[in-house]
Amino acid sequence: MTTGEEAAVMAAARIDHAWSLVEHFANTRRQDPQEAAEAGEEIARRLDALGLPVTVHRPRLYLAVPKEAHVTLGAQRFRARPAQLAETAPAGLTAPLVFVENPVAPPMGWTPNTAKLFGPGYDPAPGVPDLRGRLVLFRGMILAEKILQFAALGAAGVIAVNPGTDMHWGSGSAIWGTPDLDDLPGRTPIPGCAVSGPDGEALIEAARRSESATLTTICEEGWFDQVLPEVRIPGTVEPDHFVLLHGHYDSWDVGVGDNATGDACMLEVARTLHAHRAGLRRGVRICWWPGHSTGKFAGSTWYADAFARDLAHGCVAHLNCDSPGCRDATDYPGIPWMAENRVFVANVVRDATGVAARGKRPTQSSDFSFNNLGISGCFSASSRIPAAEVERRGWYFVMGNGGNTAWHTDRDLLGVADPEVLLTDIRLYALAVYRMATAPALPLDPGALVAELSTHLDRYQKAAGYRFDLSPAREAFAALAARLATFEASNPSPEVATATRLAVLRHLVPLDYTRGTRWRRDFGLPAPPLTHLAVAAELDRYPPQAIGFAETTLRRGLNHVVAAVEAAMESAVQR
Repeated sequence: MTTGEEAAVMAAARIDHAWSLVEHFANTRRQDPQEAAEAGEEIARRLDALGLPVTVHRPRLYLAVPKEAHVTLGAQRFRARPAQLAETAPAGLTAPLVFVENPVAPPMGWTPNTAKLFGPGYDPAPGVPDLRGRLVLFRGMILAEKILQFAALGAAGVIAVNPGTDMHWGSGSAIWGTPDLDDLPGRTPIPGCAVSGPDGEALIEAARRSESATLTTICEEGWFDQVLPEVRIPGTVEPDHFVLLHGHYDSWDVGVGDNATGDACMLEVARTLHAHRAGLRRGVRICWWPGHSTGKFAGSTWYADAFARDLAHGCVAHLNCDSPGCRDATDYPGIPWMAENRVFVANVVRDATGVAARGKRPTQSSDFSFNNLGISGCFSASSRIPAAEVERRGWYFVMGNGGNTAWHTDRDLLGVADPEVLLTDIRLYALAVYRMATAPALPLDPGALVAELSTHLDRYQKAAGYRFDLSPAREAFAALAARLATFEASNPSPEVATATRLAVLRHLVPLDYTRGTRWRRDFGLPAPPLTHLAVAAELDRYPPQAIGFAETTLRRGLNHVVAAVEAAMESAVQR
């Protein structure tokens, strides 16, 4: 249920400033770095014209811009979208075609260099044909994890056959943001591209005839000066704490649904919350990121690096704004939320829209560049076209644009957006940020995260069976759950409740989403729940001579998990 102040915030939101920016960006490419930088300046100019306190950061980012790609099959030449930030083939790469109907990734730890440790005759990808030296075709979107898994199996290049008549842009890199020296060896070693469904089916038929093709990919890579506008609105009671709202403004082509509507949404949320800043207990920061598409979230990663300790100390939650306000998007069926903010997000969606939201685990995408810092995150996707309508139109699933298949194509034009839907989503985001910034006690539930982690742990223990004992982690989680229940039942003051919940989550959020350290971002690859122990579910894939490596991974992962839970316990006790 909304308060009077919350209702006033939502009622104050308008569409005119936001829609003006959508219309402007609908005629403004924001793909090349120079185009994107000018768009960032435009956002800053509009914020300044609205009287908002805008700071313009100017990071230098490493970006890769797709320029050209095609696949040649005899006299035929098929257009393609190159996977940027991967190895390229500007002179053309000719190799036999092979089609993989059901891709299977090799197990963790397996590479061509480690193959001998798995024993002679070991098959790392059952059912997958010999890929060595071949151009691999598969049905789906071009993704870094697909290129890398095929590269590990010896592929020379990868061609993603998109589901429909469009070619969708996609990244070829697993490196999150601008690489550091440790990241560079993880650069994707083979080229990849996406082709349309009809062209891809022709290539699949050629693969069945054992034909060869030539893949050509060209990208422009280098260091580019970019623009990152930020609005900071201080809190009145907890000045060191703040909520971060963020989204990217660079795009593929003009990218109206991804993400001009998000940029406009944040502009209006900034104006509305600044007008109601007297009611903010905690501060609000709103950032517009460059380098999302061409730099694998380079802008948000730069910010996470540049302000790491500030974020770790003061950011209570981050909310990503990507693809709101798309035409016919009236449902909220798949909002990314974490266990500790699930109830908060569901209540906000209900109160702002009257719709019952459904959620999902956040993926390694959408500028969730703060997991390693232990910051609770939610949103990214918001409204979507109802599933029945998507099915009626004969569309396939896409991540953004509210489900409109114009996502990541040059069809993502003004008609994708709708001002009425956008205004609804503006009010939703305004309410979410305002409520997170004004609730006396931080509305996050570490106990819910502990319960979810315990469920994953039970699943891993069942899969591991007698081969590995995870009971020390189970006991640690049980003790923490009891401690948190006692703490919440003690009716702590809002200040103590906020400090304790925040301190506990700083230790627990990374357990569910990261493999790396606090101050370095993981690679942008799928992260299973309770990531350090996830190999427990895969032990059946390891032969006897390699099982010891997996057990060692689990032993070290168990130490990591138990130590983090013990640190969370200490945080709860000390406060």
